[in-house]
Amino acid sequence: MSLLKDRRYIYFIAGLVIVITTVTFAVRQLSAERKELNLLKEQRKEMLSLKEEFLSLRQRITTVEDKKNLTNVQGVVQAVDEVLSSAGLKDKVKTVKSAGKREVRDGFEEEADISIEKVNMNEMVNIFYRIENAPMILTIKKATVKKSFENPELLNISLVLSFLNPK
Repeated sequence: MSLLKDRRYIYFIAGLVIVITTVTFAVRQLSAERKELNLLKEQRKEMLSLKEEFLSLRQRITTVEDKKNLTNVQGVVQAVDEVLSSAGLKDKVKTVKSAGKREVRDGFEEEADISIEKVNMNEMVNIFYRIENAPMILTIKKATVKKSFENPELLNISLVLSFLNPK
């Protein structure tokens, strides 16, 4: 009888060891799966963020490409004239000097030095807005704003604009 009791005791302990080993293995596996799940969630968040950034950049590129295709302006002087005359500031433009033309990868880049005198703050904002939203690739390379000598409330603006004429 004692042998039978000892065997039952041994079987019970063996069964208990097997159950504990199985539970320990399952808990470790579950912990590893949770870590992997958290890592995948972080990667998903990063991918969604990159997707949004990619879509934003693609939209900006499309906008620039559309501007390139819309333009029928031949040079920077004509582009400046078109932009400033639409703002009603053509009479305040003192000089528009072409500063040269060079070939770039996408076409020809032409620069111009522009001097605009005696504009108020609102007109200056309108000028910058019109240049930024022009239906052509027109960028401001350099801008200098100074108070007018005759009237300190008015401003004199010197700009270096760049116009990209596609090939």
